Amino acid sequence: MSDQDRPGAAVSHSASAPGPDEPTDDERAELQRLRDEVLVLRQREAGRSRRRPRWRTPVAIGLIVLGCILAPLSVLGVWAANQISNTDRYVANMSPLISEPEVQRALTDRLSNALTTRLDVQGLVRQAAASLTRQGATTAGTLLTATSGPIASGVDGFVHSQIGTFVASPQAARLWTQANLRLHTQLVKVLSGQSGSPVTVVNGQAVLNLGPLIDQARKNLAAKGLTVVNKIPPVNPTYPLFPSKYLVRAQGAYQLLNTLKIVLAIVTVVFLGLGVYVARNHRRALIGVGLGVAASMLVLAAVLAIMRSVYLGALPASASADAATDVYNTLIRFIQDGLRTILAVALIVALGAFITGPSVTAVRTRGAIASGLGWVRASGERAGLRTGPIGAWTYRYRTGLRISAVVLAALIFVFWSQPTALVALVIALILLAVLGFIELIGRPPAAPASRTAGEARSGSS
Repeated sequence: MSDQDRPGAAVSHSASAPGPDEPTDDERAELQRLRDEVLVLRQREAGRSRRRPRWRTPVAIGLIVLGCILAPLSVLGVWAANQISNTDRYVANMSPLISEPEVQRALTDRLSNALTTRLDVQGLVRQAAASLTRQGATTAGTLLTATSGPIASGVDGFVHSQIGTFVASPQAARLWTQANLRLHTQLVKVLSGQSGSPVTVVNGQAVLNLGPLIDQARKNLAAKGLTVVNKIPPVNPTYPLFPSKYLVRAQGAYQLLNTLKIVLAIVTVVFLGLGVYVARNHRRALIGVGLGVAASMLVLAAVLAIMRSVYLGALPASASADAATDVYNTLIRFIQDGLRTILAVALIVALGAFITGPSVTAVRTRGAIASGLGWVRASGERAGLRTGPIGAWTYRYRTGLRISAVVLAALIFVFWSQPTALVALVIALILLAVLGFIELIGRPPAAPASRTAGEARSGSS
């Protein structure tokens, strides 16, 4: 009888134990249980996704956009509070302007022309020649008449040279500071709508009165022997600053910015912070804040450049364009410093948020840095340089140390008296060095001996 004809042969085949590659009944049951759990978890996650509020993303975008729009206005508001409405700071800002060569040249030309046009040396020489002729000294009179032009030219050159020396002197610098002090007091009254003496306006231009400077220049010329300048009636030349029509237009903006001042900056920071907090992806929102604020600072820089062209185009033809450019650049230099600083900080924040993110570039960058620091640490240990318990403690509390380093760097920047873009860059580089040092000396704990032995056995097998 063959094996197939024997009773119970089929039963014995079907009841045989599963092969080595087939799961047992217990394993099948465990696998089904895991599948059921995964299905339940997926259903719960789907329910959470449906219940998750959809308003967070548009609200976060709106808050960040509003913050980026308010950022340039905040810079202007702080500038208005610190420079326009504060006479001391304005004078401290404008006082060094007289040391600029173009401004000195423009002031020298204006003061010299104010004196020489009223002095009329050539006319005085001709009067003297006519007097000599009437007294019978015809030859002397004729000779004096013939040389009246060179004499006038020489006197004009002497006046210009002496006034140039005076304009470059500390005495002229003090008078320049006093003139700006009086002008700013008038500007604040006009911009704030107060009653009082208005800003001097000549031919539609708000001007700086140079009367005190020319009075002192006349005294210096008389002391040098040119006493004829004492016969000149009082002269009050002016130096054009900007079209007076801008004063009226600036009143509303000045009063608004001066009222908001620091409040506008605080509101900007609050909007940006809330935008990051509300966003689903905080890191991505932080990158958007950094890039958005940086873009708004570039827009502000472009607006300032356009306003420079408008300002120079509105000046009279007699004004020096180079000197006017120096005046404008001095007036807005604190705005430029502020926007450069904010631009640098915004880019640093965006870069930091990107590097700590999950993108391939960020992960590879962090991996390369960690590998490099690990190689340096391993090389030091092979050379006998070990961090010991300090390294173990640093590794254990590395997260808290990193957060503390970032917070300390932020506090240093915030409480810096006059932070600049260079200061922000230096603080960022120092922070990177500190974070790298924490990573370098933080030594991870050694693997347990049993685990190491097990890994060695598995590797040998």
